[in-house]
Amino acid sequence: MTLHEIMEILDAEVLVGHDHLNTDVKTAFSADLMSDVLAFAKPRSLLLTGLTNPQVVRTASILDTAAIIIVRGKTPPEETLKLAEELDIPILLTRYILFETSGRLYANGIVGCIKKL
Repeated sequence: MTLHEIMEILDAEVLVGHDHLNTDVKTAFSADLMSDVLAFAKPRSLLLTGLTNPQVVRTASILDTAAIIIVRGKTPPEETLKLAEELDIPILLTRYILFETSGRLYANGIVGCIKKL
């Protein structure tokens, strides 16, 4: 699924990375604890979070995340957006809560990063 399709499913606004909307994504990870993201998320996944600080972008950069989706309509500060632009990491904003955002993506074929044992 492309970021453009994800944008439509989530009624999301693209804050950074309009030129990445054709990027394909297959997996996602939902968390507000960045240490969990570092431990379990896979490269080229979506990062779904309610956090808006620059640390989210730094974490996404370490993991080579496909895009950050900020939930609950929270607007990130300018320093977060600037860092995302510098590191070329798309940020999308949706008004859905984390639970519904995850569910909408899962229902449309995006799977989690961790396979069930």
